[in-house]
Amino acid sequence: MRYELIIFDWDGTLMNSVPKIVACMQAAAADAEWHGLSVSAIEDIIGLGLPEAIARLCPGISPAQAELLRQRYAHHFVHSDATPMPFFDGVAAQVARLRQREQQRLAVATGKSRRGLDRVFAETGSGGWFDASRTADETRSKPHPQMLSELLEELAIPVDRAVMVGDTEYDMEMARAIGMDRVAVTYGVHTPTRLAASQPRWVAHNINELFDWLYG
Repeated sequence: MRYELIIFDWDGTLMNSVPKIVACMQAAAADAEWHGLSVSAIEDIIGLGLPEAIARLCPGISPAQAELLRQRYAHHFVHSDATPMPFFDGVAAQVARLRQREQQRLAVATGKSRRGLDRVFAETGSGGWFDASRTADETRSKPHPQMLSELLEELAIPVDRAVMVGDTEYDMEMARAIGMDRVAVTYGVHTPTRLAASQPRWVAHNINELFDWLYG
């Protein structure tokens, strides 16, 4: 077994939720009268906690306007936007394959809120796939490594027996900060060149490449 603990990012790594995030953020920005957010700018901040994402997307935004944008983003995401959010093809089967191994532990480290992650767990029936999870609103946002440190402590697994899997430099950098191996996937939001700067142990270009390598 290559790693006792595999920690996955969610958006852009396991779930193809990027189009929905972009659509909801653009709609929320229009509601808050903060115009001109491009697709590429929104994709760049996917993975950060929502307050951190808004601050980076909208420099100089007032606290009241930022709060309105946050509220409208949550409204669109939950209630009004119908953009589908499927898992990438093969994710369910490949996670099930990993879970068949004795002593294999799986976790999630995401920029989502706890409420948002629990909602998607319930909607997809995927909550039982994972032994633990951390969200940006219950610890510190990526790229700070606190959520990884907390997962290691909760599951009593040393850092050299764990790996972080993600599609952004925020995932790679939080792992590098504590000396954790990291695997980059190029089918998400950040470019291969940007991911390579964090010196990942492996780079996967599709789901099968990723899970075949993780399976060892």
